[in-house]
Amino acid sequence: METEEDILSSYGHGSLVLSVYIITFLIGFPANVVACYTFSKKVKQKPTPIDVLLLNLSISDLIFLFCLPLKMQEAIDNMKWNMPDFLCSLTSFVFYTTIYNSTFFLTAISVERYLGVAFPIQYKLRRRPLYAMVASILFWLISMAHISIVFIMHYFDNANTTQKVLLESKRCYLTFSEEQKQVLMPVRLELFLVLFCVPFIICCFCYFNFVQILCQLPNISKKKRLRAIGLSLGTLLVFIVCFAPYNVSHVVGYYNWSSPTWRVYALLSSTINASLDPIIFYFSSSALRAMFQRILKGLLDRMQGLCGGCKAVSCSVTTCSRSQRETTQSSNDSSL
Repeated sequence: METEEDILSSYGHGSLVLSVYIITFLIGFPANVVACYTFSKKVKQKPTPIDVLLLNLSISDLIFLFCLPLKMQEAIDNMKWNMPDFLCSLTSFVFYTTIYNSTFFLTAISVERYLGVAFPIQYKLRRRPLYAMVASILFWLISMAHISIVFIMHYFDNANTTQKVLLESKRCYLTFSEEQKQVLMPVRLELFLVLFCVPFIICCFCYFNFVQILCQLPNISKKKRLRAIGLSLGTLLVFIVCFAPYNVSHVVGYYNWSSPTWRVYALLSSTINASLDPIIFYFSSSALRAMFQRILKGLLDRMQGLCGGCKAVSCSVTTCSRSQRETTQSSNDSSL
């Protein structure tokens, strides 16, 4: 039976991983930079809870994207870790922490949206950016506390002969001894229950009721209603497509006491999340929509300017050629 390591060693997997990483970086990095800049300005001027949450989510995605080049190098090296050993645990810690950060912040955004329409007056009176800041700090601490298992596994029983063999395989956070599994597998099950199931259930409840309430309000325009539905479906789609496969692999791994072979592909779906979050940002923030529209308009104006310059040059060349032909024709006529 193929193991996860066999899958990684198979021809073409490194190319697939590298392709996903590159596409995610090229799409996610500029989009998240624009989002982070927009939300930073908004928080400095007139902060709201949603802006604080979106700012933290964009920062989390940027940190994830900053460590992605190291994962790209790992893919180039046929999924072997040839870089300094300490970078393996550090990169894995950042990688998984930011993934679970996204589940928390997306859930918090769904709660904020739901409270805003379900209890508009009470929520408006009690809404404070400080609460969102405190919640954000708690999300970071909870994620980092759970993912600290990466450091525990990396330096667990380092003198053990079995562990030395595993380290010589040059696989980063992939191969584990039986002693390590006794600690790791229950923690992975907890990650599934606490850091995925609970946020997902809350998110489903909030967005289902959010859309239901909006559809019953007569004074909401069709455009706003569709945007709200898009936000809800987009967020739930991110949970299902990006986070569910990887977290389900925790349960399967716990049941079989070994990571499933498809876990390596499930992790790729979580990676794509960094390029999908800006879609959530777009539906959640009017300031970001305006920023993206200004950027798009600027690009279109620049392209039109370039096209106009090309047309001017083309017309100039055409006019010049026509003038030369007329001059030549005139000379020929006069010589006759």
